[in-house]
Amino acid sequence: MGIYDRDYYREDRGGAPNELRRRRGILPAWSVNTWLIVTCIAVFVIDSYIIPSTFWRPVQVGRDLPIGVQVVGGAQYRDQPRGPENTSPIFVRDVWDLSQSPPAIVGTVTYQWMPPLKRWLYFSTELAVKRLEFWRFIGFQFLHADQYHLLFNMVGLFFFGGMVEEYLGSKRYLAFYLLCGIVGALMYLLLNLLGITASLMFHEGIRIPGLLFSSPVTPLVGASAGIFGVIMAGAYLAPRATVLLFFVLPMPLWVAAYGLIAIALFVIFVGGDNAGGQAGHLGGAIAGWYFIRHPHHLHGFFDLLGRADPTSHHYRRGKRIPRPVGVGAGDAEVNRILDKISTEGMRSLTDEEKRTLSDASRRGR
Repeated sequence: MGIYDRDYYREDRGGAPNELRRRRGILPAWSVNTWLIVTCIAVFVIDSYIIPSTFWRPVQVGRDLPIGVQVVGGAQYRDQPRGPENTSPIFVRDVWDLSQSPPAIVGTVTYQWMPPLKRWLYFSTELAVKRLEFWRFIGFQFLHADQYHLLFNMVGLFFFGGMVEEYLGSKRYLAFYLLCGIVGALMYLLLNLLGITASLMFHEGIRIPGLLFSSPVTPLVGASAGIFGVIMAGAYLAPRATVLLFFVLPMPLWVAAYGLIAIALFVIFVGGDNAGGQAGHLGGAIAGWYFIRHPHHLHGFFDLLGRADPTSHHYRRGKRIPRPVGVGAGDAEVNRILDKISTEGMRSLTDEEKRTLSDASRRGR
């Protein structure tokens, strides 16, 4: 039996061999990419149509209010909203500075009536920094502002996610997707904190290109950061595949991917509409560009599962890839190559290393 006849050489990149996983009944009926799409749709439907909105949350500080006041303090709300609070999903409250005599209105805060899942999962600078609610780095990736936001994101995930999952394997693909979203949130957080810091150090009206001067309570939602990472990975795997940008313009995938990045950079630089969302897109794209070229860094993302996770360092310490028949312990080069497969995957091998394995396999037949 040669090396190419062995189960571990035919395994999918997510862990156990496909046939073995089917016999054990642990091969999921759906791919991870399909589960991501279904989860995003389910969260949107539950929050939009099943569970009523029950929480008011601040979502935007008016431009006339000094940036950072919600984090630093020094202002209080007058409990008298402008507009029909009981009939509109959004209302505005005055913010009074009680340190002055007499107290004076220093700005406004816009509130939105949020359903529970959105309220518990959306990301904002205030919640990440002041309240240390770190689960939101993942939770916001399954929320969407409206049905069009959901539609465009799921279409992108449907067309490009399967290719990336096939390349990485299911477990590494899930780690890849979540990490791209996390880096997207970190990019948004960094640029927003820099913008707030610049405003506090200089003056409220300062605007530095490339920084985000939005309120720290502004929500960030959507799967776009992870999907931008998936698109960048697709551009690496199939750069010349033809796609329709915005469903209209045909072009190679790599051109579309880097064109979207250029748009994101431009919107962030000029402070245009949805600059915060574009910052998330940029962070996700950077993560996707990196991890698709270094997939071994995705191993161990689920180390909290310990030995239950075949990609974890704990699991690999207790497992050794079986050597092909005829290869002894003294064949140092073959042993080194097989150890490399166990840590970095088959695609990390050079042509010379593949030939060495092939020769060793023939000797063992």
